[in-house]
Amino acid sequence: MHRRHHPHIRRPSPTGSTTPPPPGSSGPCDLYAAGGTPCIAAHSTVRALYGSYGGNLYQVRRSSDNATRNIAALAPGGVANAATQDAFCAGTSCVVTILFDQSGHGNDLAYQGPGGAGGADTPASATRESLTVGSAKAYSLYINAGNSYWRNGAATGVPTGSAPEGMYMVASGTHVNSGCCFDYGNSETTRRADGAGAMDAIYFGTSCWFGGCSGSGPWVQADLEYGLYPGGSSSWNPNQRAFANKYVTAMLKNNGTSRFAIKGSNAQAGSLTTLWDGALPRGYSPMRKQGAIVLGSGGDCCATNTNQSAGTFYEGAMVSGYPSDATDNAVQANIVAAGYR
Repeated sequence: MHRRHHPHIRRPSPTGSTTPPPPGSSGPCDLYAAGGTPCIAAHSTVRALYGSYGGNLYQVRRSSDNATRNIAALAPGGVANAATQDAFCAGTSCVVTILFDQSGHGNDLAYQGPGGAGGADTPASATRESLTVGSAKAYSLYINAGNSYWRNGAATGVPTGSAPEGMYMVASGTHVNSGCCFDYGNSETTRRADGAGAMDAIYFGTSCWFGGCSGSGPWVQADLEYGLYPGGSSSWNPNQRAFANKYVTAMLKNNGTSRFAIKGSNAQAGSLTTLWDGALPRGYSPMRKQGAIVLGSGGDCCATNTNQSAGTFYEGAMVSGYPSDATDNAVQANIVAAGYR
């Protein structure tokens, strides 16, 4: 989004089925693959997003000697090994330098700053927030202004142009702001605001970009560049609602030419709420996606400037194709079953 200046490795094969397996028997990316829309990027500091993935989830760097350590899942399909991080970071501070892509496409996210993906930002603290997933301890990616992550995935499976795609993330409804822009999804490879449709990313926060909003959020919206869209136009979408839960599921899918959908839910219980399912805004058909992946900032950040947004990222994935509603529902059920608390 254009910034306002005011304010293993496993690669599952799709089966073509539209009836995903039950939640709990696999991870979100297994469910997407079963629905015919395989993950092309999968990131989490919390857990494996495939039932058989037991590799590295993220990397931390400690300040005492600038050494790094990869943090893996405890077991295939399991929660991150927080004990490894605790031992490595004992007596010093640590930051998250890389979120490893679990999909097999190599779409690892590095922080946007010197020593990372280049740019003006810094990596987020690795120890700002711990949580429990199931019965295991894990750490979130706690992003404040000045932290963000990026990857040019145009040549490694991220959809470009008008190709259809979907994505989700689990974020926090209690750590938000109105800064531009707490996004996860498809963004410019140029890290500039390159026009309407150059982005296709989930936004979660309290920004009311076009005005006229009802309430104070936070809301799940679509960052399509040149606007955070609450629905199919710049007018406020009356079906929008705030998600102030501790853990929030945010979803976006876009067929690239005519239709997109925005969904959200409490990530601890309940089903998805469809906030919009209809036509793309005027001027956004076809989409003109470039295939970078952004996390924690807008699209014209952060090669020479710094991120203004705050938010917490726990897990997320991007997929090739337009997921079915059945797949969306199965992924939400899997997130609930994971037991965030």
